[in-house]
Amino acid sequence: MKRFWKTCASATVLATVALTAGAPAAGGRVDGAAPASAQATAARARADAIVARMTIDEKIALLHGLFPPMAAGKSANELIPSAGHIDGIARLGVPLVRESDASLGVANQVEQRKGDVATALPSGLATAASFDPAIARAGGTMIGAEARAKRFNVLLAGGVNLTRDPWNGRNFEYLGEDPLLAGTLAGEHIAGVQSNRIVSTVKHFALNAQETGRTVVDARIGEAAFRMSDLLAFEIAIEKGQPGSVMCAYNKVGGDWACENGHLLNDVLKRDWGYHGWVMSDWGAVHSTVKAANGGLDQQSGQELDKAIYFGAPLKAAVAAGQVSGKRLDDMVARYLTGLIATGAYDTPVPATAQTPPYAAHAEVAQRAAEAGIVLLKNEGAVLPIARSAKRIVVIGGNADVGVLSGGGSSQVRSVGGAPVEIPLATGGSASFARITYHASSPLAALRKALPGAQVTWVDGRNFNATIDAAKGADLAIVFATQWTTEAEDVPDLRLPNQQDALIAAIAAAQPHTVAVMETGGPVLMPWIKAVPAVVQAWYPGQRGGEALAAILTGAVNPSGRLPITFPADASQPPRPRPVGLDRLTGLEAEAAANPAVASQKTLESFPADYVEGADVGYRWYEKKGLTPLFRFGHGLSYTSFAYRNPVVTGGARLSVTFDVVNTGQRAGADVPQMYVAREGGGAREDGGTPMRLAAFTRVTLKPGETRRVTLTAEPRIVADYDTKLPGWRIAAGRYRVALARDAGDRTIVSSATLQATTMKP
Repeated sequence: MKRFWKTCASATVLATVALTAGAPAAGGRVDGAAPASAQATAARARADAIVARMTIDEKIALLHGLFPPMAAGKSANELIPSAGHIDGIARLGVPLVRESDASLGVANQVEQRKGDVATALPSGLATAASFDPAIARAGGTMIGAEARAKRFNVLLAGGVNLTRDPWNGRNFEYLGEDPLLAGTLAGEHIAGVQSNRIVSTVKHFALNAQETGRTVVDARIGEAAFRMSDLLAFEIAIEKGQPGSVMCAYNKVGGDWACENGHLLNDVLKRDWGYHGWVMSDWGAVHSTVKAANGGLDQQSGQELDKAIYFGAPLKAAVAAGQVSGKRLDDMVARYLTGLIATGAYDTPVPATAQTPPYAAHAEVAQRAAEAGIVLLKNEGAVLPIARSAKRIVVIGGNADVGVLSGGGSSQVRSVGGAPVEIPLATGGSASFARITYHASSPLAALRKALPGAQVTWVDGRNFNATIDAAKGADLAIVFATQWTTEAEDVPDLRLPNQQDALIAAIAAAQPHTVAVMETGGPVLMPWIKAVPAVVQAWYPGQRGGEALAAILTGAVNPSGRLPITFPADASQPPRPRPVGLDRLTGLEAEAAANPAVASQKTLESFPADYVEGADVGYRWYEKKGLTPLFRFGHGLSYTSFAYRNPVVTGGARLSVTFDVVNTGQRAGADVPQMYVAREGGGAREDGGTPMRLAAFTRVTLKPGETRRVTLTAEPRIVADYDTKLPGWRIAAGRYRVALARDAGDRTIVSSATLQATTMKP
């Protein structure tokens, strides 16, 4: 085992759920795995009975899937242009499986299914910014319903990779930098998808933290730190969502490819967590037959994107030679069937023909998610909401006359209403499957509708003098800034592209009432921040983003989003100022290392990414290093005000804080109280303390003057440290600081309590 791992003894999880339980011994159970729940036992027993009736060729056929765009003529069944296809076994009732990308909606990246649209949610970071499990679940439920209507029964959803670097091109798909927030919301999203009796994955397992060289980078971290950060996010998501499948990542972890990493897949996932479903590969992430099968991979996905069909004839030969046991082969197939059975996908056929989803109702789901996730970052002088006295308003830039920006890559949704702007790419790792795409939801049109008494004009921002003159002549200027990010490429730096910073600064100098609306894939630098009185973080707001933004800007909806990710004040503040490996790859190498279709034809050199911050991801890094970011994790303003009163902290077996939340303002609104904890005298910081960790949060909606008594109880694994010697979680006896806070740096209400010593299984 590589130096980044320490082998764990057998253990069980804290709570057994339907898909997180060890397989029965007869099917190749991992020794020491968690005992199965009754539901999981029944699903596995049924799967084992089906497997017992199969020929070896039938078993092998279920363990490698087609990539439909490159698989013409390889199936007697219809190949829907999409991510994946696995034929069923009619004589045994095993269903045909069709897989779609689905992080933000049923994807149709470059309109491979002509005319097929779907509802597009806002970006994952927008959902995370809601701090609302109900919003995450509603989004998943909606996507799952549309997928089923379109004849898909496996969705490649459930992205929970933590944001370790603000420049990661895929940050927009995920749920931020905190394991509790990301794991909780991912679990709810997965549960929502699977409420439609289809499978959701959780992905990309694990440490798929950058896109530069994503197929060759070796992610390295100590095991305890890994367990307390990225792995904890996955563990929570699996417990809450019970996904039918886990998708392993492209990258290496501690020297071994994630999709053949025995410690990651067998020891952590299947033994320690007792995971009962199947592990599928990412598309183009398989590198071997024997090592991958024995290392815990159950199914090769998108076989055409790998160098070989490793789980086809080579797997059959490996079984015949005794290199992969028959018991392991049966376990691979049984896990696949168990995931389908336990979620209901096995027994609930998809429609014979595509159905039309209730798009109007689903659009409301997308708009509510956008409204809940938009963050009011700054509002000096109460510039927002737009005052009735503002009769002349100019909207500038960002294609706000026609739509809102979306992120690129496999998550791209061809949204209802079409794409008013769609720009192909000539180069780069994402060129074959991504386009710069806008959803047809015009903020300009929505503002004009919401403000019938005002003159709302439009300037595209390309003519500098005309733009400044328009800003000077208005009562209010709203400038839309955009940063397009995509799967397969990281952004080279955190500045807004195309000289937008200079334009915003000039507009603010000409118009003291300027609002900057940021449509970005994550944090960006804001060198003009002191000159701009109001800043709104819109993320990629989805197919009803224009309407959602108009509602926030005009005050029809009170902003309530909170940052799920730290915004640095300078590029030097994060652990890494730029993508690791960007300086060592040629253009062709970078493209090959990002695009599986190219990577399968080339041999590329691996390189390390050392995550020196360990478990201190995001806001914990800033506290540990004494850095002041531009905006802190958890930050977000409102058009009303809230107070926290009468806090009572209790310890003992569990750590909790009970308090009153009071709406002290004149508007109804939602607040997000946050509980941060740390053991006193931990010694990680120079001042002797440890960075505080988000241990609980809630979202509370109150009318003006309303008071509600709230209790937040800390997640024990957040309070604990992971001890590799147990192995497991250990809460040391002693005093713990508790901050009842509005963001990760708020220390205005700090108490302490004593906890008993506790240990927990991995």
